[in-house]
Formats: sequence, C-alpha cells, structure tokens
Amino acid sequence: MTTTQAAIRPSTTLAEQAPLLLTHVAGYVAHRTAAIGLRSGLIRALADPEGNAVGCTVHQLAARLRLDPFPVGVWCRAALAARLCEVATEAPTDGSPADGTADPRTTLSGRASGTAWPDDTTVYRLAPHIATLLTDRDHPAYLGGVVLALEQPEVFDRFESSLVTGNRMWWNDCRPEWIDSVADTGAPFYRRLIPSGLERIPGLTGLLRTGCRVLDSACGAGGGLIALAREYPRCEITGVDGDQQSLDRAQRNLGEAGLAGSVRLVHSALEDLTADEPIAVVINNISMHECRDIDGAIDRIRALLDSDGYFVISDFPFPDTVEALQSVPGRVMSGIQFFEAQIDDQLQPRAVYPALLQRKGFRDVDQFDISPVHTVTFGRK
Repeated sequence: MTTTQAAIRPSTTLAEQAPLLLTHVAGYVAHRTAAIGLRSGLIRALADPEGNAVGCTVHQLAARLRLDPFPVGVWCRAALAARLCEVATEAPTDGSPADGTADPRTTLSGRASGTAWPDDTTVYRLAPHIATLLTDRDHPAYLGGVVLALEQPEVFDRFESSLVTGNRMWWNDCRPEWIDSVADTGAPFYRRLIPSGLERIPGLTGLLRTGCRVLDSACGAGGGLIALAREYPRCEITGVDGDQQSLDRAQRNLGEAGLAGSVRLVHSALEDLTADEPIAVVINNISMHECRDIDGAIDRIRALLDSDGYFVISDFPFPDTVEALQSVPGRVMSGIQFFEAQIDDQLQPRAVYPALLQRKGFRDVDQFDISPVHTVTFGRK
C-alpha cells in the first residue's frame, strides 16, 4: 500500500457512519414534530390543559382543538419519541378517568411507571421545561422562534433554488411571515441583553439609568425598542432599520405596547445613517454580519457616537474551528447561514468583532458569551 492510499483510507467505518446519519434523520423528525405542535396549537394545549395539571389523552387533546384524534395520536407518539412529551403516571386532578371509561394508572401493565405502550387511555403531558423553551417568548431561553424560522421557505427551499440561479435577495423580498419569524427568533437575544447583558459592560448601566440618547441600529420589528424603552424610561431611543416592512411592524408593535410616541423610527442602511446630535449608546442585535460594507458601517457608527460613546454588538458567534462547527450550536448556526447566503453575507466568527473595533480606534474593547449562540462585543469611542 502506498503512502497516498493510506492517507485517503477512511478512519470511520460504514457501520459507525450509518447511526450518525440516522441521528440526523431523527433530529429532523423531532424538529418537524415540534414545529407541527407549535403551528397546530398542540403544544400550547398541553402546556395549558384547562386545569388538568397532569395532561390529557389523545381524544381529550383532539377535542380541545377540534382535530382528528387519529393524527393527533400519531403526533403524540412522535412527541413522546422526541422527549417533547412524557407519559403522566397520575390520574387527572379531579379524580376522573382520563377518557371517562378507564383508569390510566392501572389499565395496562407498566402504566404506573410510564413504561407501557401508549394507547387511548394514555395521559400525555409536556416534558419539563418544554413549555418554557417552546412557547414562552419572554423567556431568555426561548427556542420556539428558531424552530419555526428554520421551517420557512426563505431558508432551505429558496437556497436550494439559488444553487442554480445564483439569485440574491434582500429583506424587502421576503414574506411578512419571515419577518415575523425573525422577530420571534431575535426576541430571546434582546431578553438576554436587556438589562442583564448590558449590566456586564462597565459604566453603561449608570449612563442608561440616568438617561441618554440610544440607537438600536437594526431594530427589526421593534422588540428591542420596547425592552429598552421600558427598562430605561429616561433615555431618548431611536430605532433604525434598512427594511421598511420591518419598521412598519415595529410601529405597530410600539403602538400596541403603548410606546408609539416614545420611540423614533428611521429608515436607513447603517452605511448611510446620520444623526442631528451625538449618540451615547449604539446597539446592534444579530445584524452586524448583514452589513454590505461592515467597515463603512462601523466608521459611520463611530462618527455618530459622542466622545465617550458605547458601541455594543450582540450577535451569533459563528465557529472558527471544525470541532466547534460540528457541535450542536455550530450546526444550528450553520443552518442560519443558508438564509444569510441569500442576502449575500455570512455570520462572523466571534474573534472578528473585537479585532475590527480595535482596528477602527475603539478603546476598552471586550467580549463575553451569554449563551452558546450569543456573544456580546463592546467598545468605547
């Protein structure tokens, strides 16, 4: 055997590779099960079972949502397989049988331990923390947004067609459903950032509490603007976005939050942004990587800041090693890249932003991780 032949010999056997691929298939099934459960209301119905704290049977769940019990049963078993649900070992809280005819604790051998094969008497409930992770949009750990976002045609479907056409798009080419989905995905980033993330930046909290001019430089549908206005009521807040469709939603959301007159909205690309007065704090949340000219955008932001102004970048830390890329967070972020490629950009590795801020003359540059998919970089003019 030659040296070349030895070098190209696979180090993994077929028998080892097949289970790995099946794991990916299983993950796809679990993702689709979660997405169906969110869109159909099945997960919310199990999260709020109308006073029945231990869950419900397939027929009860189907009746609650006016769905056909047969496919609901299929979904419940898939949710059980994906560990989104679990089998309750208690009877309903009112003491009545789960389906009106049989006691779910004793019908089948193993029922009390939750190990019996599910049947019509099985009582399902959501597994611990699943309701929070998939339905609580106000929680910092919320994941329901990204589950549904990755199902949108703007991600994989349109990317696949672009392999042939090479066509690019911009935010104004996207459907309203995609804009809403992105806002839902970005919500936990703002929740982690405001106020606890900002409190980790030396000197910033005192400035915000006292009151200053703050600019959210990629405000999207306005979730961050609402959080900023509520947390720092003395601040003068401006939201900027390059997509009018997103700004229209921000205006609507601000109105619903009772903040329509408290926040100013501006339609502008970062590279073209101007301001009448210096700004004390500029925040950019999960959008800095989308700048067509990132050097020009940072130059523009630095020019807008006052002499001691803060620039805060909250973004995905895209992996810069193969090992990190193959981790679970890396695989999720690689999925986000399918959309980013269509607007002609890619996520940036975490080391890019500190180096860029230092090169642009910012001082006190530093960085910290809030979660495996969320890193904050900051500096002062």
